[in-house]
Amino acid sequence: MERHVNSTVNCLPPNGAGPSIEFRSLVKDYGEKRALNNVTFSVMRGEIFGYVGSNGAGKTTTIKIMTGLIRPSYGDAVVCGHSILQEPLQLKSKVGYIPESGALFEKLTPREYLTSISRLYKLPPAETTQSIEQWLEYFALAGQADLRIGLLSKGNKQKVCWISALLHNPEVLILDEPLNGLDVEVISRIKELMSYLVSIGKTIFYSSHLIDVVEKVCTRIAILHQGALLGVGTVDEVRSYLNSGTLEQALLRIWQGQGGGSDGR
Repeated sequence: MERHVNSTVNCLPPNGAGPSIEFRSLVKDYGEKRALNNVTFSVMRGEIFGYVGSNGAGKTTTIKIMTGLIRPSYGDAVVCGHSILQEPLQLKSKVGYIPESGALFEKLTPREYLTSISRLYKLPPAETTQSIEQWLEYFALAGQADLRIGLLSKGNKQKVCWISALLHNPEVLILDEPLNGLDVEVISRIKELMSYLVSIGKTIFYSSHLIDVVEKVCTRIAILHQGALLGVGTVDEVRSYLNSGTLEQALLRIWQGQGGGSDGR
Protein backbone atom coordinates (compact mmCIF):
# COMPACT_ATOMS: atom_id res chain seq x y z
CA MET A 1 0.00 0.00 0.00
CA GLU A 2 1.32 3.42 -0.95
CA ARG A 3 1.70 5.77 2.01
CA HIS A 4 0.83 9.39 1.25
CA VAL A 5 2.92 11.78 3.28
CA ASN A 6 1.74 14.90 1.50
CA SER A 7 -0.92 13.35 -0.75
CA THR A 8 0.89 14.30 -3.95
CA VAL A 9 1.51 10.78 -5.24
CA ASN A 10 -0.86 9.63 -7.99
CA CYS A 11 -1.42 5.87 -7.57
CA LEU A 12 -2.37 4.22 -10.86
CA PRO A 13 -2.63 0.45 -11.25
CA PRO A 14 -0.70 -0.90 -14.24
CA ASN A 15 -3.74 -2.25 -16.07
CA GLY A 16 -3.62 -0.01 -19.12
CA ALA A 17 -6.95 1.67 -18.36
CA GLY A 18 -7.17 5.44 -18.22
CA PRO A 19 -8.35 7.39 -15.19
CA SER A 20 -12.08 7.97 -14.96
CA ILE A 21 -11.84 10.19 -11.87
CA GLU A 22 -8.94 12.42 -10.87
CA PHE A 23 -8.54 14.45 -7.71
CA ARG A 24 -5.91 17.14 -8.19
CA SER A 25 -4.54 18.71 -4.98
CA LEU A 26 -8.07 19.03 -3.64
CA VAL A 27 -8.51 21.39 -0.68
CA LYS A 28 -11.72 22.46 1.04
CA ASP A 29 -11.90 24.93 3.90
CA TYR A 30 -14.95 25.83 5.96
CA GLY A 31 -13.80 29.07 7.53
CA GLU A 32 -10.70 28.18 9.56
CA LYS A 33 -11.51 24.46 9.47
CA ARG A 34 -9.81 22.40 6.75
CA ALA A 35 -12.05 19.51 5.68
CA LEU A 36 -9.82 18.29 2.82
CA ASN A 37 -6.08 18.77 2.73
CA ASN A 38 -4.32 18.41 -0.65
CA VAL A 39 -6.04 15.18 -1.71
CA THR A 40 -4.64 13.70 -4.91
CA PHE A 41 -5.40 10.28 -6.42
CA SER A 42 -7.02 8.67 -9.45
CA VAL A 43 -9.74 6.08 -10.02
CA MET A 44 -9.42 3.95 -13.12
CA ARG A 45 -12.12 3.14 -15.63
CA GLY A 46 -13.82 -0.17 -14.78
CA GLU A 47 -13.08 -0.06 -11.03
CA ILE A 48 -15.28 -0.36 -8.00
CA PHE A 49 -13.26 2.02 -5.86
CA GLY A 50 -13.84 2.22 -2.12
CA TYR A 51 -13.53 5.48 -0.20
CA VAL A 52 -13.33 4.88 3.53
CA GLY A 53 -12.70 6.87 6.67
CA SER A 54 -14.08 7.49 10.13
CA ASN A 55 -17.02 9.85 10.71
CA GLY A 56 -16.04 13.37 9.74
CA ALA A 57 -12.99 12.31 7.74
CA GLY A 58 -14.05 14.37 4.70
CA LYS A 59 -15.72 11.70 2.54
CA THR A 60 -19.00 13.57 2.04
CA THR A 61 -17.14 16.81 1.30
CA THR A 62 -15.21 14.99 -1.44
CA ILE A 63 -18.41 13.62 -2.94
CA LYS A 64 -20.15 17.01 -2.85
CA ILE A 65 -17.24 18.48 -4.79
CA MET A 66 -17.34 15.62 -7.33
CA THR A 67 -21.04 16.14 -7.93
CA GLY A 68 -20.83 19.93 -8.16
CA LEU A 69 -22.78 20.65 -4.98
CA ILE A 70 -19.88 22.64 -3.53
CA ARG A 71 -16.69 24.10 -4.97
CA PRO A 72 -13.21 23.29 -3.72
CA SER A 73 -11.19 26.01 -2.06
CA TYR A 74 -8.20 24.94 -4.16
CA GLY A 75 -7.47 22.20 -6.67
CA ASP A 76 -9.83 20.44 -9.02
CA ALA A 77 -11.78 17.23 -9.59
CA VAL A 78 -11.98 15.76 -13.11
CA VAL A 79 -14.53 13.10 -14.08
CA CYS A 80 -14.53 11.52 -17.54
CA GLY A 81 -12.16 14.25 -18.70
CA HIS A 82 -14.40 17.11 -17.51
CA SER A 83 -13.30 19.55 -14.81
CA ILE A 84 -15.84 20.33 -12.11
CA LEU A 85 -14.63 23.94 -12.29
CA GLN A 86 -14.51 24.38 -16.08
CA GLU A 87 -17.17 21.99 -17.40
CA PRO A 88 -19.63 21.24 -14.58
CA LEU A 89 -22.64 20.50 -16.81
CA GLN A 90 -20.72 18.09 -19.05
CA LEU A 91 -19.35 16.36 -15.97
CA LYS A 92 -22.78 15.99 -14.37
CA SER A 93 -24.16 14.43 -17.54
CA LYS A 94 -21.66 11.57 -17.11
CA VAL A 95 -22.41 10.91 -13.44
CA GLY A 96 -25.11 9.07 -11.51
CA TYR A 97 -25.25 10.00 -7.82
CA ILE A 98 -26.90 8.23 -4.90
CA PRO A 99 -26.61 10.43 -1.78
CA GLU A 100 -26.61 9.14 1.77
CA SER A 101 -30.02 10.71 2.34
CA GLY A 102 -31.87 10.89 -0.95
CA ALA A 103 -33.92 14.07 -1.37
CA LEU A 104 -37.00 13.06 -3.36
CA PHE A 105 -40.15 14.95 -4.29
CA GLU A 106 -42.43 13.00 -2.03
CA LYS A 107 -45.71 14.24 -3.51
CA LEU A 108 -44.81 12.60 -6.82
CA THR A 109 -45.09 8.90 -7.58
CA PRO A 110 -41.93 6.97 -8.51
CA ARG A 111 -43.05 6.87 -12.14
CA GLU A 112 -43.71 10.64 -12.20
CA TYR A 113 -40.43 11.40 -10.46
CA LEU A 114 -38.37 9.22 -12.79
CA THR A 115 -40.10 10.73 -15.82
CA SER A 116 -39.19 14.21 -14.60
CA ILE A 117 -35.56 13.11 -14.13
CA SER A 118 -35.48 11.76 -17.68
CA ARG A 119 -36.68 15.12 -18.99
CA LEU A 120 -33.93 16.94 -17.11
CA TYR A 121 -31.42 14.75 -18.93
CA LYS A 122 -33.33 15.27 -22.22
CA LEU A 123 -33.66 11.54 -22.79
CA PRO A 124 -35.82 10.22 -25.68
CA PRO A 125 -39.36 9.82 -24.25
CA ALA A 126 -40.30 6.51 -25.86
CA GLU A 127 -37.05 4.74 -24.94
CA THR A 128 -37.10 6.25 -21.45
CA THR A 129 -40.62 5.03 -20.70
CA GLN A 130 -39.52 1.50 -21.49
CA SER A 131 -36.32 1.92 -19.46
CA ILE A 132 -38.26 3.18 -16.43
CA GLU A 133 -40.55 0.17 -16.53
CA GLN A 134 -37.60 -2.21 -16.80
CA TRP A 135 -35.83 -0.66 -13.82
CA LEU A 136 -39.04 -0.65 -11.76
CA GLU A 137 -39.33 -4.37 -12.43
CA TYR A 138 -35.65 -4.96 -11.67
CA PHE A 139 -35.95 -3.32 -8.27
CA ALA A 140 -39.32 -4.97 -7.53
CA LEU A 141 -40.98 -1.57 -7.39
CA ALA A 142 -43.51 -1.87 -10.22
CA GLY A 143 -46.37 -2.58 -7.81
CA GLN A 144 -45.75 0.70 -5.99
CA ALA A 145 -44.83 2.86 -8.96
CA ASP A 146 -48.05 4.88 -8.74
CA LEU A 147 -48.03 5.52 -5.00
CA ARG A 148 -46.77 8.81 -3.66
CA ILE A 149 -43.10 8.56 -2.74
CA GLY A 150 -43.92 9.91 0.72
CA LEU A 151 -45.89 6.73 1.42
CA LEU A 152 -43.02 4.39 0.53
CA SER A 153 -40.70 2.68 2.98
CA LYS A 154 -37.12 3.90 3.39
CA GLY A 155 -35.87 0.95 1.34
CA ASN A 156 -38.26 1.63 -1.52
CA LYS A 157 -37.29 5.30 -1.54
CA GLN A 158 -33.69 4.16 -1.86
CA LYS A 159 -34.68 2.05 -4.86
CA VAL A 160 -36.09 5.18 -6.51
CA CYS A 161 -32.73 6.88 -5.89
CA TRP A 162 -30.94 3.98 -7.55
CA ILE A 163 -33.16 4.09 -10.64
CA SER A 164 -32.83 7.87 -10.98
CA ALA A 165 -29.02 7.50 -10.86
CA LEU A 166 -29.00 4.76 -13.50
CA LEU A 167 -31.64 6.11 -15.87
CA HIS A 168 -29.32 8.16 -18.11
CA ASN A 169 -26.73 5.33 -18.38
CA PRO A 170 -23.90 7.25 -16.64
CA GLU A 171 -20.22 6.48 -17.09
CA VAL A 172 -19.56 6.96 -13.37
CA LEU A 173 -21.70 6.04 -10.37
CA ILE A 174 -20.99 7.91 -7.15
CA LEU A 175 -22.43 6.04 -4.19
CA ASP A 176 -22.64 7.43 -0.64
CA GLU A 177 -23.96 4.72 1.71
CA PRO A 178 -26.06 3.34 -1.17
CA LEU A 179 -27.44 0.29 0.67
CA ASN A 180 -29.30 2.22 3.39
CA GLY A 181 -32.65 0.61 4.15
CA LEU A 182 -32.35 -2.15 1.54
CA ASP A 183 -33.07 -5.81 2.33
CA VAL A 184 -30.70 -8.71 1.74
CA GLU A 185 -32.26 -9.75 -1.57
CA VAL A 186 -31.98 -6.28 -3.07
CA ILE A 187 -28.42 -5.84 -1.78
CA SER A 188 -27.45 -9.11 -3.46
CA ARG A 189 -29.00 -7.93 -6.72
CA ILE A 190 -27.18 -4.59 -6.50
CA LYS A 191 -23.83 -6.33 -5.97
CA GLU A 192 -24.47 -8.31 -9.15
CA LEU A 193 -25.45 -5.10 -10.95
CA MET A 194 -22.26 -3.33 -9.86
CA SER A 195 -20.13 -6.23 -11.07
CA TYR A 196 -21.89 -6.11 -14.44
CA LEU A 197 -21.50 -2.34 -14.78
CA VAL A 198 -17.74 -2.40 -14.24
CA SER A 199 -17.44 -5.38 -16.62
CA ILE A 200 -18.73 -3.12 -19.43
CA GLY A 201 -16.39 -0.27 -18.48
CA LYS A 202 -18.40 1.79 -16.01
CA THR A 203 -16.70 3.17 -12.89
CA ILE A 204 -18.12 3.07 -9.37
CA PHE A 205 -16.93 5.33 -6.55
CA TYR A 206 -18.19 3.70 -3.38
CA SER A 207 -18.20 5.42 0.02
CA SER A 208 -19.54 3.41 2.96
CA HIS A 209 -19.12 2.51 6.61
CA LEU A 210 -20.09 -1.09 5.76
CA ILE A 211 -16.48 -2.23 5.62
CA ASP A 212 -17.36 -5.90 5.05
CA VAL A 213 -19.16 -4.91 1.82
CA VAL A 214 -16.26 -2.66 0.75
CA GLU A 215 -13.88 -5.56 1.35
CA LYS A 216 -15.89 -7.89 -0.88
CA VAL A 217 -16.74 -5.64 -3.82
CA CYS A 218 -14.00 -3.02 -4.20
CA THR A 219 -10.99 -3.26 -6.49
CA ARG A 220 -8.96 -0.68 -4.58
CA ILE A 221 -9.60 1.69 -1.68
CA ALA A 222 -8.47 5.11 -0.54
CA ILE A 223 -8.18 5.77 3.19
CA LEU A 224 -9.04 9.25 4.43
CA HIS A 225 -8.36 10.60 7.92
CA GLN A 226 -8.90 14.16 9.17
CA GLY A 227 -9.17 15.34 5.59
CA ALA A 228 -5.84 13.86 4.51
CA LEU A 229 -5.21 10.87 2.29
CA LEU A 230 -3.35 8.16 4.23
CA GLY A 231 -2.98 5.66 1.40
CA VAL A 232 -4.36 4.00 -1.71
CA GLY A 233 -4.16 0.29 -2.45
CA THR A 234 -5.95 -2.99 -2.94
CA VAL A 235 -7.75 -4.56 0.01
CA ASP A 236 -5.03 -7.23 0.18
CA GLU A 237 -2.32 -4.57 0.25
CA VAL A 238 -3.99 -2.74 3.13
CA ARG A 239 -4.45 -5.95 5.12
CA SER A 240 -0.89 -7.11 4.44
CA TYR A 241 0.60 -3.71 5.25
CA LEU A 242 -0.92 -3.80 8.71
CA ASN A 243 -0.75 -7.58 9.15
CA SER A 244 -4.52 -7.76 9.75
CA GLY A 245 -6.97 -10.56 9.04
CA THR A 246 -9.77 -8.31 7.80
CA LEU A 247 -10.04 -4.86 6.28
CA GLU A 248 -12.06 -3.72 9.29
CA GLN A 249 -9.24 -4.73 11.65
CA ALA A 250 -6.71 -2.95 9.45
CA LEU A 251 -8.73 0.25 9.40
CA LEU A 252 -9.22 0.16 13.16
CA ARG A 253 -5.44 0.00 13.53
CA ILE A 254 -5.09 3.00 11.25
CA TRP A 255 -7.68 5.09 13.13
CA GLN A 256 -6.17 4.18 16.48
CA GLY A 257 -2.65 4.80 15.23
CA GLN A 258 -3.56 8.21 13.86
CA GLY A 259 -5.50 9.01 17.01
CA GLY A 260 -8.52 11.12 17.80
CA GLY A 261 -11.52 12.29 15.81
CA SER A 262 -11.63 14.46 12.76
CA ASP A 263 -12.16 18.06 11.78
CA GLY A 264 -13.50 17.07 8.35
CA ARG A 265 -17.03 16.41 7.17
